[in-house]
Amino acid sequence: MITFEIETPYIELIKLLKVTRVADSGAAAKALVEAGMVTRGGLPESRKRAKITKGERVEARGITIQVV
Repeated sequence: MITFEIETPYIELIKLLKVTRVADSGAAAKALVEAGMVTRGGLPESRKRAKITKGERVEARGITIQVV
């Protein structure tokens, strides 16, 4: 599990996947979301620019990201 701390009210989903290195690039992050390989709170998330806030959990490629 990766714990990622944000200083702003939110981070966009594709940016989160990129900065935590779950995806190698922004294009790879977009491809993961478009392929339906990302969940948010246990539910599929299809919005590339979904606003992820503190307390949320995102999963992709078998990796869990906890945003704090």
